[in-house]
Amino acid sequence: MIAVLQRVSRGEVKILGRSRAKIDMGYVILLGVAEDDSQQDADWLAKKIVGLRVFEDDDEKMNLSIKDVDGKALVISQFTLLADMKRGRRPGFTRAAKPEKAIPLYEHFMDQLWHEGIEVEKGEFGADMQVHIMNEGPVTLVLDSTVKYPR
Repeated sequence: MIAVLQRVSRGEVKILGRSRAKIDMGYVILLGVAEDDSQQDADWLAKKIVGLRVFEDDDEKMNLSIKDVDGKALVISQFTLLADMKRGRRPGFTRAAKPEKAIPLYEHFMDQLWHEGIEVEKGEFGADMQVHIMNEGPVTLVLDSTVKYPR
């Protein structure tokens, strides 16, 4: 499972020009689910994201978590994060999970954020979405549940 995490002062997703969801301070999370991902990947990723300290404290140091600042999460499914671009010029998406697997894991990931105390908004799986992001910083991080990060 891959997540591109952007610290934002504002985020919104629109479908056919209409606002579907929006947040103020928090994270816009672009989430890619791979064919071999599991609930354990979603659990690990949610816990890691909630614990990250990338919001500034009074001394302007990145020392606060999303919970510390009462931030929200806007989660957008993004299968293109799983693109294979090793050969040719057109990306391949065979690593991306099919909807029957990806949707339950996408929902499980958002449930885990909610269980960790984060208010969650979402896009619409498979829809043609326009994502508006006001990066704060900017701070953009890439997390991959298959990579073993040190504690």
